[in-house]
Amino acid sequence: MTDIKPPQPMQWVAKISKDLENLPDTLAESARWSKRSIYRIQASVAGANDRNYKPQIVSLGPYHQGSIHLRAMEKHKRRALLHFLKRSGRPLQAYVDALAPVAQDLRDAYDQLEECGYDTAMFLELMIVDGCFVLEILRVAVAGYTRGSGPLADQPLPSAVVRDYGDNDPIFSNHGMLYNLPSLRRDMLKVENQLPMLLLEKLVAVQNDNSLKDRNDLTNLVLKFFQLNISPTYLHEFEHCLHMLDIYRKSLLLEEPRSKKKWKAQPAVPVQMGGVRDDIILSATELNEAEIRIEQSKSRSLMDITFRGGVLRLPLIVVDYAFESLYLNLIAFERLHFGAGKGNDLTSYISFMTNIIYSSRDVSLLHSRGIIRNALGSDKAAATPFHSLSKDITLDPESNLKQVHMQVSKYCREPWHKWRANLMRTYFTNPWAILSVAAAIVLFALTFVQTVYSVLGYVNPPA
Repeated sequence: MTDIKPPQPMQWVAKISKDLENLPDTLAESARWSKRSIYRIQASVAGANDRNYKPQIVSLGPYHQGSIHLRAMEKHKRRALLHFLKRSGRPLQAYVDALAPVAQDLRDAYDQLEECGYDTAMFLELMIVDGCFVLEILRVAVAGYTRGSGPLADQPLPSAVVRDYGDNDPIFSNHGMLYNLPSLRRDMLKVENQLPMLLLEKLVAVQNDNSLKDRNDLTNLVLKFFQLNISPTYLHEFEHCLHMLDIYRKSLLLEEPRSKKKWKAQPAVPVQMGGVRDDIILSATELNEAEIRIEQSKSRSLMDITFRGGVLRLPLIVVDYAFESLYLNLIAFERLHFGAGKGNDLTSYISFMTNIIYSSRDVSLLHSRGIIRNALGSDKAAATPFHSLSKDITLDPESNLKQVHMQVSKYCREPWHKWRANLMRTYFTNPWAILSVAAAIVLFALTFVQTVYSVLGYVNPPA
């Protein structure tokens, strides 16, 4: 039996006393936390969805470097670095020198980096290899490649781009991109698999002879890679994005100016704390039965949700095989990153949608109204991800969607609307019921007329 050493209370007291002396003040501690933007997902948060947070084909950054199932891509990352350096015409040392002054800023972007055991030299090597690989993937996928076209190409291959990958390249050919791009795109949107935009900007600046002509070029490249159609007019909205996941998130929440729209802001509805029903919204099917019309919003922004005049407007959303993984990571980023722009808006959107999507019938209704574009086949399959996403999330009380939620609930509780909805459900659900009601009305009118003539004949008998 192994002897258990007794605790050393004096050593512990001395250690705590030293840590207490080195404890930074509130401002310094807050500044340190504000630099974090790339996080590890805690097991308590991941739960049964752990696979959706882990990269499946490529490791980017320190958290999953060396994972056995990701090692196959490492040789392609090194190969991409060589192609990148050859095309840029700049020595590797130029990139190292450019990143050295911001090495600490790059390290500070990662939470719990100390557990990965990287010194500065190892960390910079990792950043350069992974950063150049990402830039190669973006360039090849967006511009097209070997034959002047690719999975995402919408224009001929620029003549300035050197075709230095073979037609049979397992990753960077058209064939390689066709089969690897979906997995690469999903991995590049994992919270734990992000690279700081600062890194990519520095690499591009050196590639362009230390003159990044327009940082919007890099942002536009990322947006095109993820097939996000954003007008150049709004590229300035992405100036302070932290990484690619942050760019994707802001693109979903980007609201177009409404100066030309004749919509008026609705007064906030006070949140009722007394009854349970005040915090429950009906499903899409029930809302439809309650005579609330559901229509598609004017824009694609997930924040463009309004309710006025009995009409609930919702933006289009595509539900495909990457949907659950993408939104789990977006929600996790909002949960972990206090400085995320627009607070918890995306989490609130998912919470709102999970309230109105209870079953396949709700998906079917929203699909018929142009709200959901279902790429999963069955309505039941499209409803399942929303149930998974709804775990441990709720509407932000300060969110505009909370006000919409309360407006819809209040509308459904008003007696006139309840009576009208009940009348429509009972008598106007199908053509035969409508004909029966019409016949009853005609019969009632004829009976009334006959009664009137009978009364008049009694009151004024003929001479």
